[in-house]
Amino acid sequence: MATGRALLGVRPNERCRVWYWNGEDPLEEINRRIAAVCLYYNIRAEELEGWLFVDSGRDQEIIIASQTSTEGTKIAAPVVRSLIDTIHYNKIDVLMVDPFISCHRVTENDNGAIDMVAKKWTAIADETNAAIELVHHVRKTGGAEATVEDGRGAVALLGAVRSAQVLNKMTAEEGNRAGVENPRQYFSVETGKLNLSPPPDGKDWFHITPVHLGNGDGDLDPGDSVGVVVSWKWPNPLDGVTGADFDAAAAAIRAGNWRHDGQAKEWVGIPIARAMKLDISRKADKAKVNGLVKLWIGAGALEVYEELDEKRMKRKFVRVADAT
Repeated sequence: MATGRALLGVRPNERCRVWYWNGEDPLEEINRRIAAVCLYYNIRAEELEGWLFVDSGRDQEIIIASQTSTEGTKIAAPVVRSLIDTIHYNKIDVLMVDPFISCHRVTENDNGAIDMVAKKWTAIADETNAAIELVHHVRKTGGAEATVEDGRGAVALLGAVRSAQVLNKMTAEEGNRAGVENPRQYFSVETGKLNLSPPPDGKDWFHITPVHLGNGDGDLDPGDSVGVVVSWKWPNPLDGVTGADFDAAAAAIRAGNWRHDGQAKEWVGIPIARAMKLDISRKADKAKVNGLVKLWIGAGALEVYEELDEKRMKRKFVRVADAT
């Protein structure tokens, strides 16, 4: 948003002045992340001057509400006024508060208190005509995919916001399907609440790629390595596949008896991979072949049938649909 560029595949409608406040990390660490982003996307420092404002909660706290047993929940009016004045003075378009829990001192599970805090942020957004993003943690889900309803603490926060998105790490099973070597470097973003317009279809996927800052002592010490988020698309098995590729794969399948089970020694993916010069010992190639088998069976180009194997056991085999 601060550059006005489509760094992650979507160009902002207009360039925005962004104020990023991180309540947990030191400014030095935040600046390292920004430096890595600038290196990867070729952003000059002067390009961000007057457009990106960064503060750390370790140097400047922003606590807009507190709670005591005697006085209950109280909004810190001087802090709110200072925030509003700062947003106006710097003509801020977007304020990002990361994380939400660092901007208040109220009980996280108290719906009434959290509602008061969230609605105060709404009031600040209304008075300043700025968008405010509150980054919130999710509770433990026991390995299940998180939804926007899994935000930690009171549900009042979700009820107060106009839109909500949730981030999920790629699972090992998704990594196998996508054919990526390290699923932990990938994550998805999904919109779970959007009040004033229909939600987008599906998830947006991203990859965290390491960037060396070059602040080391020489070639043997490249310095700090910092992860930078880049846009990533889920692989389409049909990418680069032609009709001639299917003809070659079909001829290879006709030359033998091939099993449907991906763990079998005579798996149908083996002749397909050979015909297409793919190496199924590589995760990406095996995922592509798996995807092609499923797509071609679904399209009716290949068909699954049952037959007795050499041990007289009933097994599922795959053949070309016209090879009956």
